Amino acid sequence: MHNKVVFHAMKAFNSFGFPVLRFNFRGTGLSAGRHDEGRGEIADVQAALAWLKREFPLPILFAGFSFGSATGLRAACPDPDVKALVSIGTPVEAEGRLYSFSFLSDCHKPKLFVSGDHDQYAPHERLEEVVSRAAEPKELVFIPGDHFFEGHLSELRQTIESWVAEFLERQEPVAG
Repeated sequence: MHNKVVFHAMKAFNSFGFPVLRFNFRGTGLSAGRHDEGRGEIADVQAALAWLKREFPLPILFAGFSFGSATGLRAACPDPDVKALVSIGTPVEAEGRLYSFSFLSDCHKPKLFVSGDHDQYAPHERLEEVVSRAAEPKELVFIPGDHFFEGHLSELRQTIESWVAEFLERQEPVAG
């Protein structure tokens, strides 16, 4: 939660006045518990979404980075209160694990996928396959750099800000 990619994503959402919740998954940093190969971590995301709904009765835009993206998309896609998804550094192959994103074919929420053009965990062709199978609407943006967007974090932030601005422009005004 304290890496530069997550920080820049938080700043992008915060620039629109959105409250932002960053957290460590079980067993990471000072958090309790042990890593559960993604199963229990989906519950972690669901708990975070439930807390956000109680604290801020607003539509939710989800953003996740790397493992947080792979796990968070599984929790956020079926949640009716999550209106859009941003997947940063979507892992396709990482540390001997292959990630499956077949559930995205039924996820019709707006989705932005942002990846470094030399991301060691998301080879171009494999990520393009994942995104091609995802339901519309979707967008895939490659930014120069590796998995951590080293030297290109401002481009990452600008990409997210532009996409969120376009998403918000397409929303119907709330009567009030």
